[in-house]
Amino acid sequence: MAVDFKLIGKRIQEKRKELKKTQEDLAEYLDVSVGYVSNMERGTTKISLTTLVNISDFLGCDVSDLVSKVSTNGNGYLSEELGALINSLSNQEKHILLSLLQTYKKIS
Repeated sequence: MAVDFKLIGKRIQEKRKELKKTQEDLAEYLDVSVGYVSNMERGTTKISLTTLVNISDFLGCDVSDLVSKVSTNGNGYLSEELGALINSLSNQEKHILLSLLQTYKKIS
């Protein structure tokens, strides 16, 4: 699976703007140039994992929010994916899955 740096950059930019922070604010926090932040947000430069963690700290979000837009902390984690999978099952398969989940919850 290839890393989509343009999409990550877009998410960084959206979150930064949502917080009413400037590229200058982020650059200062990261101790990098404004040009580097601009390149990150346009996806023209690769972001290291360490930098990504620092950006998520600055933005007050999880790295997963920037990389996959799926936060493991929320109640909606994988809800869409699970819902689509469940909807693709037959009624008999749904009944089996329900029984399996109920059994799993009892023993966990």
